[in-house]
Amino acid sequence: MRKGYLTMAYFFQEPSHTFSEYLLVPGYSSEHCIPANVSLKTPVVRFKKGEECPLTMNVPMVSAVMQAVSGEQMGIALAKEGGIAFIYVSQSIESQAAMVRRVKNYKAGFVISDSNLRVTDTLADVLALKEKNGFSTVAITEDATPNGKLLGLVTSRDYRVTRMSTDVPVRDFMTPREKLITAPASTTLKEANDIIWDNKLNALPVVDDEDHLMYFVFRKDYSEHKEHPLALQDADKRYLVGAGINSKDYEERVPALVEAGADILCIDSSEGYSVWQKKTIDFIREKYGDTVKVGAGNVVDREGFRFLARAGADFVKVGIGGGSICITRETKGIGRGQASALIEVAAARDEYFKETGVYVPICSDGGIVFDFHMTLALAMGADFLMLGRYFARFDESPTNKLMVNGAYVKEYWGEGSNRARNWQRYDLGGKNDLAFEEGVDSYVAYAGSLHDNVEKSLYKVKSTMCNCGVITIPDLQQNAKLTLVSATSIVEGGYHDVTLRTTSGGQ
Repeated sequence: MRKGYLTMAYFFQEPSHTFSEYLLVPGYSSEHCIPANVSLKTPVVRFKKGEECPLTMNVPMVSAVMQAVSGEQMGIALAKEGGIAFIYVSQSIESQAAMVRRVKNYKAGFVISDSNLRVTDTLADVLALKEKNGFSTVAITEDATPNGKLLGLVTSRDYRVTRMSTDVPVRDFMTPREKLITAPASTTLKEANDIIWDNKLNALPVVDDEDHLMYFVFRKDYSEHKEHPLALQDADKRYLVGAGINSKDYEERVPALVEAGADILCIDSSEGYSVWQKKTIDFIREKYGDTVKVGAGNVVDREGFRFLARAGADFVKVGIGGGSICITRETKGIGRGQASALIEVAAARDEYFKETGVYVPICSDGGIVFDFHMTLALAMGADFLMLGRYFARFDESPTNKLMVNGAYVKEYWGEGSNRARNWQRYDLGGKNDLAFEEGVDSYVAYAGSLHDNVEKSLYKVKSTMCNCGVITIPDLQQNAKLTLVSATSIVEGGYHDVTLRTTSGGQ
């Protein structure tokens, strides 16, 4: 050996494991252990021992910071279920901020008017607008803007196409302002619904002190509100939404996203154990203190977690190379089995909590193939999960729905793919370019609406937790029993030694 040189690199003694190599062992289930009693509430950002976490979710799900996953529709839909979407960063600052703003403006039942005309417009304009966006309620404002002074309202009850000329001006058949029932800006959703039902309205305009239109509350949204009791809202009854940032243009992007109303930020990077992430966090802390929440990552071991926790990250993402469209392990030989990474980082989080009295939540990012992997990840210590492929399959993802080989699919591509060209995510402080791909361009099977699928997936999680004898995520993390399984056990776990019946109708 040459003087001053180590003989070899560090080797982990245990193999790197994935979620599919583990099973949960049942615990005692009391009569109290039923899915209806299970709470999936979980902390999102750091907090001190003895204090309440300032930001929690009602379900342990966030959507990945990806072009193919997290647009504004995902932001609204996931917030309705109790989770948070992180609007993708690989777009212009202006475009991303506008997406965040549209999610915040949706306001959980309070809808900004998309159909607006002037009193001088005609029935032909009303019909054209209805054909364009499908809405039957048209606000008549002074300047035809969503927030103009309200002058009247046009609904399908105000005109008959067969009996009217299409050049009749709106002022001749609209319901004028003085005949409208409206509500002030301070009205809550419950109060708005009471007004709607008491007055047999289909739409209730909400106006400010100067009679400018702010929102509509629709009768049809009442049932939807009831269907989403876990909806995640801020103090102003607006949906919570996150946004991705990078370590390049954060000095310009962060202020724009904060001004747009983003509730939490997340540094989107393939590898978080770097000076670039610390610089990004330092900027946020210097400018905003602790008022702006920001997650960081990704890491796969104790050292990476402690680095980001000490840097001031509000949560830490765990996982490198485990995503379904990620090829970082193939191209770079960098990564770690998701289960092994999560177990070590969870232990580091608990160690850090004992040392400092500060709890820094961890987010498991990648490696989720089946619904039961969600429960395994939570049992291994994850406070919540970041999901890409899972959400990419739904109507609410921003990609195209296509027919391929006789089946419906959704487009799905990685941020490290040539299609995304998100070089900022893989920044190492050098040339601003994507030298090689770390993700693929693909399809995923179309699965329908987010609500139906999330409801089913989380019911499985709750049922499994009951089998383990727990009804909260912290109880699962503390009391779960997990076992490694052999290759033969994995085969045994699926159907085997039978011939599946393929007769239509399940006969």
